[in-house]
Amino acid sequence: MRTARLLCRSQLSWRTAKLALSHDGLRAHLQGTSMKQHRLAAAVALVGLVLAGCDSQTSEVELKSPAQKASYGIGLNMGRSLSEEGMDDLDSKAVAQGIEDALAKKEPRIKDEDMIEAFSFLQTRAEERMVALNKEAAEAGKKFLEENGKRDGVVTTESGLQYEVVKKADGAQPKESDVVTVHYEGKLTDGTVFDSSVARGSPIDLPVGGVIPGWVEGLQLMHVGEKYKLYIPSELAYGEQSPSPAIPANSVLVFDLELIGIKDQKAAEPAAE
Repeated sequence: MRTARLLCRSQLSWRTAKLALSHDGLRAHLQGTSMKQHRLAAAVALVGLVLAGCDSQTSEVELKSPAQKASYGIGLNMGRSLSEEGMDDLDSKAVAQGIEDALAKKEPRIKDEDMIEAFSFLQTRAEERMVALNKEAAEAGKKFLEENGKRDGVVTTESGLQYEVVKKADGAQPKESDVVTVHYEGKLTDGTVFDSSVARGSPIDLPVGGVIPGWVEGLQLMHVGEKYKLYIPSELAYGEQSPSPAIPANSVLVFDLELIGIKDQKAAEPAAE
């Protein structure tokens, strides 16, 4: 389930994974030891750069055949990713020339070592930009929580989790070992919704102990039937990792959370033979 994976505690940064795959794939390819998936990753990245960067060309491209549409989709996704990485100063003409030379089976215009060095430079610069952005996000999150904690009705726990009781009830409280049924909507502090079971019209079941720490703590504060608003510091969510493009690193997450029920695990277990 997509949502369960998103809320899982153990997450590798999608940005870090993408950068590592692209870099390792290019290095392996240039050294003649690439695996099939590395070659594909490098090729997709290059195609994406061309389609994302050549505005004058993409405006004239036909998008009729499945191949054309798929190519455009690759370019669109890669362009968005590159923009988020701050890599918006690449020379799209040089990228296009590289692909053209490769398709025409021409000799490379620069040495493999120069390409590796240049790619390493771009990756290092992108990582430096990410560090700066992460620092800004952490400072903004800290300021948000400081101000939010002053509001009436907001409770701040010892861990730093903040919550408001939106609707009270007197049902049972779950334990960390329980599986619960919940409805939720997750937002960034600016109100941007990044995930919502409410919008999908279907609550989800999840293990209390298998989600991000802010949820683990928040769920055990709740009674069945209650609705809470959780304000989760980044260190109780994904920290410096970015689990998806919709959730930047060091983000404070805001959840409207309804505890619908606690699953009867014994009833759910298959009968012994």
